[in-house]
Amino acid sequence: MKNLVILNKKMATIKTEKQYEKVVERVEELLLVVDNKTSPDNRDFIELDLLSQLVADYEAQQQSVKIPALPEIIKSCMKERGLTQVALASLLDISVSRVNEILTGKCMPTFKLARKLHKQLKIDANMILA
Repeated sequence: MKNLVILNKKMATIKTEKQYEKVVERVEELLLVVDNKTSPDNRDFIELDLLSQLVADYEAQQQSVKIPALPEIIKSCMKERGLTQVALASLLDISVSRVNEILTGKCMPTFKLARKLHKQLKIDANMILA
């Protein structure tokens, strides 16, 4: 594993959790020998740099948090508050059919309705406008 990057040129990405664990283990070993004074041309420095990027890419891919779509956010708020579509329509002063269109993703709320969603359901404005 010592010369992983140099010996295994086929490894462009980490594909499994086991590979990830081994690469992290190697990164930890390299951190013991590479410091701020280590030359960027040093073999260990280069290996640490490459492996760190592989780890970061894998973590971003595996651990990324996806923001739910607005209809899911609204449904979650409705469930938390025990609201039906009829009750939500009344709260937002819109028709039940309009609520249904928004919840099914057939249409997006107007800016005016987005403000009501923010105020009435306490949905973060960034999530509404995303």
